[in-house]
Amino acid sequence: MARIRCDFFSEALGMGTSMTVLLPEPASVGIGVAGRPTADDPPVLYLLHGLSDDDTIWTRRTSIERYVAPLGLAVVMPMAGRSFYSDETHGNRYWTFLTEELPEVCRSFFRLSPRREDTFVAGLSMGGYGAVKWALRQPDRFAAAASLSGALDVARRRDHPTNPINPAVWHTIWDGREVPGTDDDTVALLERAGDDLPSLYVACGTEDFLYEDNVRFVDTARRRDAPVTVDFSPGDHDWAYWDAKIQDVLAWLPLRRHG
Repeated sequence: MARIRCDFFSEALGMGTSMTVLLPEPASVGIGVAGRPTADDPPVLYLLHGLSDDDTIWTRRTSIERYVAPLGLAVVMPMAGRSFYSDETHGNRYWTFLTEELPEVCRSFFRLSPRREDTFVAGLSMGGYGAVKWALRQPDRFAAAASLSGALDVARRRDHPTNPINPAVWHTIWDGREVPGTDDDTVALLERAGDDLPSLYVACGTEDFLYEDNVRFVDTARRRDAPVTVDFSPGDHDWAYWDAKIQDVLAWLPLRRHG
């Protein structure tokens, strides 16, 4: 795999930003690391970080580069601050950046498949929320979306008695805006989604403070007969859990065989 830390100017954000990108190499090289060269433009996974992290965190806390090497899969990990992948009331347009600008910038810089069947999104915690929100709002873009310990019910998190979203974060993003029932409410998005949804994967540790939120989201998905794979197993909100589960997500992705 080639690993690139890409610094570039974002028109949507009006400032410089960064992304970390993993790209399949044209030949299998490196002792102890399998490779999978592809003749076609490779499929791509947009992999989103959590609230306290940045675009480098997946490569620093997991072996994601080694995990994807035999798959011929490109991975794009953008920087999104503490935005919940939203256009902020008192901040910046991270939703616009993620969903409109980033894919175009990536395809202008790198060889990536534009096909829906080759495009996936996943994330952890805040990134799990961002991944599911993106997939539900733009279902024609993705074949599959995965959430690990996702904040999948932010509408209930504002006034949660034990683990609310930080008031300063909420103020920056959603001050003066209602979240319940809107396009920032992933449960509401699922309730009114059409039939042609991407495959969904929801994993959360049973000891995680977001477990009940994930159960509520999954209950809604099952009631809607949405295509959801569920993994509720022992685990907490930590990198030991996410490092293990991202390997399950990669095994689950419906990757086509490329030449």
